[in-house]
Amino acid sequence: MYAIIETGGKQYRVQEGDTLFIEKLDVAENEEITFDKVIMVGKEDGVVCGAPTVEGATVSANVVKNGKAKKITVFTYRPKKDSKRKMGHRQPYTKVQIKAINA
Repeated sequence: MYAIIETGGKQYRVQEGDTLFIEKLDVAENEEITFDKVIMVGKEDGVVCGAPTVEGATVSANVVKNGKAKKITVFTYRPKKDSKRKMGHRQPYTKVQIKAINA
C-alpha cells in the first residue's frame, strides 16, 4: 500500500517504513505527526483518488530529527559594473519516518 501526501507545498509518494526529508515543520524530535492531506491511496485492489483529498485517510509518521542541509554558495555579479555579492544558504528540513497509512 502506498499514498501520495502533500506537505510544504510539495507532493511525496510514501510507503510504510520510508524516510523522507521534508520542509521544516514545527514539531520536536521523537514526536508523532499526522498528515491529513492525502491526495491518493494505492491498494492491492485499485487506486482511490481524492477530489481534492481522500476522505478520512491519514498518514502517521515519527519525526527523526530537525536539521539543515549542506551550505550552498550564491554568487551574483554584474559584468563591467564592479558589483558582486556572495551569500550562503542552508535549507532547514525535518526528517520523518512513515509508520502507517490509514485509509
